[in-house]
Amino acid sequence: MTQETVLANATLVLSDDCLTGTLVLRDGRIAAVEPGAGVPAGAVDCGGDYVAPGLIELHTDNLERHIQPRPKVDWPHDAAMLAHDAELASTGITTVFDAMRVGSIPSGKGRYTAYARQLASELLALRAADALKISHFLHLRAEVCSETLTEEMAAFGEADRVGIVSLMDHTPGQRQFRDITKLEAYVKGKLGLSDAEFAEHVAQLKALRAAHGDAHEAAAVAEAARYGAVLASHDDTTEAQVETSAGYGVRMAEFPTTAEAAQACHDRGIAVIMGAPNLIRGGSHSGNVAAQDLAEAGLLDILSSDYVPSALLLGAVRLGRLWGDMARGLGTVTRAPAESVGLADRGVLAPGRRADVIRFTLRGEGPALRGVWARGHRVG
Repeated sequence: MTQETVLANATLVLSDDCLTGTLVLRDGRIAAVEPGAGVPAGAVDCGGDYVAPGLIELHTDNLERHIQPRPKVDWPHDAAMLAHDAELASTGITTVFDAMRVGSIPSGKGRYTAYARQLASELLALRAADALKISHFLHLRAEVCSETLTEEMAAFGEADRVGIVSLMDHTPGQRQFRDITKLEAYVKGKLGLSDAEFAEHVAQLKALRAAHGDAHEAAAVAEAARYGAVLASHDDTTEAQVETSAGYGVRMAEFPTTAEAAQACHDRGIAVIMGAPNLIRGGSHSGNVAAQDLAEAGLLDILSSDYVPSALLLGAVRLGRLWGDMARGLGTVTRAPAESVGLADRGVLAPGRRADVIRFTLRGEGPALRGVWARGHRVG
């Protein structure tokens, strides 16, 4: 049977403009985009609410948060993944690249073990059973300061829907944690380490970088190519680091920590991703460059919700207001991320695209969701 939803008298958020019109969803696809304020029989009268493409999230730690809601607590995985999926749908996210760490340290005080291969298989099984509300891909966060990166990445292949591989170098004293005191506060708070244990942790990471870092980076770049995944850098700080990223074929820069690095990315055609929480809070929790400063300088291309799923739509609306262009603001969470990872079937309101759509209104400073559709089905 044909399934059809007609959203009329809406403010349609198109690629470069907003206009009043009607959106027709039919059998999982956008069937028509029609200008005008009329409300056909049987249509939903949106009363001027915004109707935009479903949000696309490229980097979120939310799945890990559900799997391990507290340190050393391993929640039942199916329940955690279904809760994560439902939470994202409720915030307007209809496509997500679930971040999973690859590269572990099974020895030493700060030891942690591999989990990504098992979790990815469980997630793919839920997808195969059509148990998920939204579209899921994998984002493998390749930790070069580790002992097991090469073997963990070898366990993945083309069938695993790995869309992004990001190069993660958490060597203390550079990139995200140039200020060791910031790293100390973060690690001690998360792992409960003593002063001596923290010093041992720092020494271990530096030794791992010296022993394996270059080989691990090369392996991650090669594996990304084998999967057919887009390569991303993480926490670039200097122009030299961006130059290295460009040499690897990096297409996206996650959370550059300085304006210098963001400018260098733009000069090389690398899309800059910043965290919506950084934008909303007015600065980075690690003391790095503020997302708003990059937005005002024209150096911000894509937003990520990072650790707060509901921040994605709020951040996009804030950018729309900052730039005086709601279509441009929403584009940072729809069109731009879709283009960056090669998803040509979504991210814009156009006939033939997936019927991944959100409806929202503005209340005060923020958006209020009124509907979410994935493949034409109401999911939120």
